[in-house]
Amino acid sequence: MQKNQVALITGAARGIGYGIAEALSKNNFHLVIDDVHPQEQVQEALDKLAANDALVLYIQADISNAEQRKHLITKIKERFGRLDLLVNNAGVAPKQRMDILEATEESYDRVMTINLKGPYFLTQLVANWMVEQKQNDPDRTPKIINISSISAFTSSPARGEYCLSKAGISMMTRLYADRLAEFGIPVHEIQPGIILTEMTKVVKEKYDKMFAEGVTPIQRWGYPEDIAKAVVALALDYLPYSTGEVIHVDGGFHLRRL
Repeated sequence: MQKNQVALITGAARGIGYGIAEALSKNNFHLVIDDVHPQEQVQEALDKLAANDALVLYIQADISNAEQRKHLITKIKERFGRLDLLVNNAGVAPKQRMDILEATEESYDRVMTINLKGPYFLTQLVANWMVEQKQNDPDRTPKIINISSISAFTSSPARGEYCLSKAGISMMTRLYADRLAEFGIPVHEIQPGIILTEMTKVVKEKYDKMFAEGVTPIQRWGYPEDIAKAVVALALDYLPYSTGEVIHVDGGFHLRRL
């Protein structure tokens, strides 16, 4: 692997995204951290990443906004002049879980815009730049990794918009994997299961009980570092003859069992 490649991780100020950033910082990647929080609120976390000898650029940008997406890429070009890895991680849950018979268009539009439209068009921007970089330097090995969810294939009628957005990410992965293969740019999808983050802590008791009852063959919570290890494996080119791959990091949840 080339030294000091540059990775952009969206939604990486905390949770799964931060776990991914931390792992990459320990594997010779410089980091671009994108999130919606003001930098002063996340500076302590950024300093911890920099302690791993990584150059860390924080950009406050909302990927659901076209101008802010362009600003994000412009800043990366100005600071690093290259981008080797895009990790589409940013996403939100509905502000309120509502049965699909009652769910609102406002919630649908918010979730779909952030979770699917934003990554779709951010990837378009990045992919075109990666193609350009690859043409200028054929030895480059750029990659794109999309973080989806078991909700891509698991029905949750109380948060239908979230499930649809993650199912869309799965098809987006296939589309970009197909389109970018001729340029030698692999695109993969990682599907996390039930991961312990700030988002899931509020329902920890519920899932503790489900784990005890065997909801997953591996009877424990997933952690951000579990997702991060899968990202690192892809980032370090351990699957060189694969693209469009779906990697389940879900304790075996996706298995159909009798």
